[in-house]
Amino acid sequence: MSEPTVRERTEQPYVAIPIEATLREWGEVNALVPEVYAWLGERGIRPAGALFYRHRVIGGFDEKFSVEVGVPVAEPVEGDGRVVAGAKPAGRYVVDVHHGHPDGIAKSHLALVEWAGRNGVPLAKDGDVWGGMFESYRSDPEVEPDPDKWETELAYLVSAAPPPR
Repeated sequence: MSEPTVRERTEQPYVAIPIEATLREWGEVNALVPEVYAWLGERGIRPAGALFYRHRVIGGFDEKFSVEVGVPVAEPVEGDGRVVAGAKPAGRYVVDVHHGHPDGIAKSHLALVEWAGRNGVPLAKDGDVWGGMFESYRSDPEVEPDPDKWETELAYLVSAAPPPR
């Protein structure tokens, strides 16, 4: 990872499929990627950005993650129950890029959260629920098949409230 930056972002509509799964069940999460793209294709909706995972609650090998597998769209659309419509919130984000295999991404997340803490940047979180934690997969596996060369943007929404004293 490089040095994180804080960037202002506008709201970005998306469609996603929510799921709860442990790391042991992560194949079920990854299996939703072609489904969300197929849903868009069936409706003639073009993606407006990179595939992402929105982490709402972080789990572990035995504790469930609450995550959405999503794709940005140019304009808001209606979901259908399984596929939900949402939006990446507008606001300031702490952003950095994880270079390499996704198996090492947890260390990059930890480094980004620690950086925010050291620099007094409060991240949007209510208890265990993150206000905006996104992994955007900037590399296309069909173009770059080597996962050790992939780039994944990590972006955390900054809290509008001042940090607790």
